[in-house]
Amino acid sequence: MSFLYNIFISLLIFGMKVFALFNDKTKKGVEGRKQSLNKVKESFSPSDKVIWMHAASLGEYEQGLPVLEKLKEKYPDYKILVTFFSPSGYENVIKKKHIADVMCYLPFDKKRTVKEFISQFETKLFFTVKYDYWYHLLAALKHNGAKIYVISALFYERQAFFTSYGKWFVKQLKKNVDWFFHQTEFSFALAKSIGLGNSSVTGDTRFDRVKQLRVRDNHVDFISEFLGDRQALVFGSSWQAEEKMAAVIWQKNRNVKIIIAPHDLKRVSHLKQTFPNALLYSEIRDTPSGIPDAQLLIIDSIGLLSKLYSYADIAVVGGGFHDAGLHNILEAATFGVPVVFGNHYRKNPEADDLTAFNGGKSFAEEYAAADFVLFLLNNKEELQDMSDNAQKFIDGKPDATKLILNKILS
Repeated sequence: MSFLYNIFISLLIFGMKVFALFNDKTKKGVEGRKQSLNKVKESFSPSDKVIWMHAASLGEYEQGLPVLEKLKEKYPDYKILVTFFSPSGYENVIKKKHIADVMCYLPFDKKRTVKEFISQFETKLFFTVKYDYWYHLLAALKHNGAKIYVISALFYERQAFFTSYGKWFVKQLKKNVDWFFHQTEFSFALAKSIGLGNSSVTGDTRFDRVKQLRVRDNHVDFISEFLGDRQALVFGSSWQAEEKMAAVIWQKNRNVKIIIAPHDLKRVSHLKQTFPNALLYSEIRDTPSGIPDAQLLIIDSIGLLSKLYSYADIAVVGGGFHDAGLHNILEAATFGVPVVFGNHYRKNPEADDLTAFNGGKSFAEEYAAADFVLFLLNNKEELQDMSDNAQKFIDGKPDATKLILNKILS
């Protein structure tokens, strides 16, 4: 099976290089990996003790960050390495303030490549977040004596581990991973069913992260002036479907104030065509007199969304109406904001939980979702009930970071 795995890795590399010719995002990942080895060589020495977090993308980075920050407090002399598989994670985080000494793309999982990369420093502790497993990497780290963990692990029935050919993969995990910290009881039970008994249920570290959002300064310039005393509807990480919702609501309710923060800033020009009278956030300083009169504000800047949710009466979170996958709904729910979203979220168990708690609601198509938002805007009692439930949902979650650290440091 290792032979077949090597073939898979070779095909993956080849496929990404070909696709990079036509796709800028993939090209960034391929080109970025060429710099990874030089980055660790320049910043680390073979004697440096390193805590290494790997995250597939931005969401996994946010999940792992609370644990990484606490480990850095415990081991201030250790250096920090953060690796990503996806450009959407790396490109977003590298521009922000972070605690990593080195941040780079994870090298492709070939034996020789991995061996050369990890020989540049001493990995004392490695953890991957959720479910991004690379077998040559895990084997090499374990051979070098690193402690290996999976944070916010999430097993689901369609994974290769639960197929007829998955026994080899399970064997690698059993041999190399010291402990799995599961998000859910269901994930824990699935892991146990295939012999991965080195596990415990600690919950989702993202809840720890979003609880922290409440106590920081969430002020965003000009938003209070834009909203006045009107209800606020925030569309976060919107795609086309959510923008269709915004158009329906904008036509049927002229009193609500709408803020749209698109997933991709390339959509700003399209949004401006759809809503020609909308304000752009980057230009709001130049048109202060028109702020109170505008109904719709387009956010054409990054890094504001989680703060904008603190102003919302209702949030619509994007990605759930197609296979791109649902974006972070917890950043809105933590402020006691009901969340509306599409039903494509197989890898987001918190969406089912929030819905069951009546702090959020999912829909198969965007027009039904728009009708529900209009209903909430006109029914203050139902809106308040959902708001209270969203807040209680977040408050009731355990301190996953503390549970994880207790085990790692024991």
